[in-house]
Amino acid sequence: MFERFTEKALNVVSRAQDIACKMNSENILSEHLLLALVAEAKGVSLKIFRMYNITYEKLYDEIMSVIEYKPAQNPNDISGFSHHVKILLKDTLDLATKSGNPSILYEHLFLSVINDKRSNNVKTLEKLGFDVPTARALLQKLVQKKTKRFSHPEADNREVRTNKSEETDSLLFDNEQSKQVFERAVAKLSASNYEILGTEQIVSSILEDEHSSLSEILAQYGITANEFNEKLTNIQSRKSEYEGRQIIFTPNAFRMMNLALQTAKELGSSVVLPEHIILGILKSKKGIAYDILKDFKINETDLAHSIIKPIEKQMPETLTILRLAKEESRRIGRNVVGTEMFLLGIIGEATGIGGRVLAELEITIKDARKIVENIIGYGNEYYDKEVVFTERAKRVLEKAWELAKKEKKTRIESQHLLLALTTEPTSLAMQALEQLGVDAVEIREGIKKFSHE
Repeated sequence: MFERFTEKALNVVSRAQDIACKMNSENILSEHLLLALVAEAKGVSLKIFRMYNITYEKLYDEIMSVIEYKPAQNPNDISGFSHHVKILLKDTLDLATKSGNPSILYEHLFLSVINDKRSNNVKTLEKLGFDVPTARALLQKLVQKKTKRFSHPEADNREVRTNKSEETDSLLFDNEQSKQVFERAVAKLSASNYEILGTEQIVSSILEDEHSSLSEILAQYGITANEFNEKLTNIQSRKSEYEGRQIIFTPNAFRMMNLALQTAKELGSSVVLPEHIILGILKSKKGIAYDILKDFKINETDLAHSIIKPIEKQMPETLTILRLAKEESRRIGRNVVGTEMFLLGIIGEATGIGGRVLAELEITIKDARKIVENIIGYGNEYYDKEVVFTERAKRVLEKAWELAKKEKKTRIESQHLLLALTTEPTSLAMQALEQLGVDAVEIREGIKKFSHE
């Protein structure tokens, strides 16, 4: 049975054993379980006890005035759960099964105790002013999480986002490196007598900074400013830049810039750097700049890895979280990363504020995985298939980006991603957290606490 208990629920049982030992009781009684529930209360359950001013000390004194138990001859004589507690634990298991939850939560134990008519616990609580029916209704709502299996609930292509083209240049060129790239590209645009900025001017301007680490990486592949510009002079037409109406960027340049923006977010950066622009071109696979890069006969995957490797060495939190999220997705045979995988990634990263907040709320990777697996089930996608983000996950990443920029951070940090999850209350991540007994308020308060340390 205990393999189905979450960490919080196991802590209650363990604390009940400790209390029984300290009271020198021959058996672990339901009263010990109630005291343990108060001692281990966190989140919503703690709020319920506080609502009625129930403290461990007050409850202990009340229980000691009425409890009857057989003392053990010595601590080693404690024989384990009383028959009554064994029945109560079986009731808890049945309750979890009926609520459609594969795990036994703290809330299931709490509910079983206040549903128990075989002990004096309910009378004891009521004597202290505890409103059992109200608490019961709230706990039933928390545990009634009927779960279904979907291909992936967040993988809905009907969620369509439109890009705000008028905001693109302000978002992309709001840091010094990219601003210089943009200014040089505009100068090249004027010199070429073109009116619309294309991918070729942007890459050419990136290569002009010969001493940058990115230029050094590209030079290893034979891509230098001279070689690129020489190939550019042989381009007779800009036809491959146009696949739609003319805007401030050519359509392919605009597409590439949006890919650069998305790449920056996925690599944990709150600013778009030249590295992200080159990666955006490699992802877009269109335009004059891409045609020239292909002409260098490079291995695109190797080049992308060479650019990403120095970024990974800086170990930005969000890059680690997203990598872990993808690994969690592959682990259960899926190629889709939704918000629930972001949650697992934050827990797995552990060292950032987001991970520390969840750890303090006693959310473990073991418990969270169980809940997530029950929500979305196992898939059968090929392991080497490209892992993609759901539209909702992209929205969360976008919100995390905005939060980081608001704080004038150069990187998206774990707390930004965790806080962004709370802005999607119906997401799978928040559903999983609710089943683990944690709400958005606790997360926000936890982030405030750790951010001010």
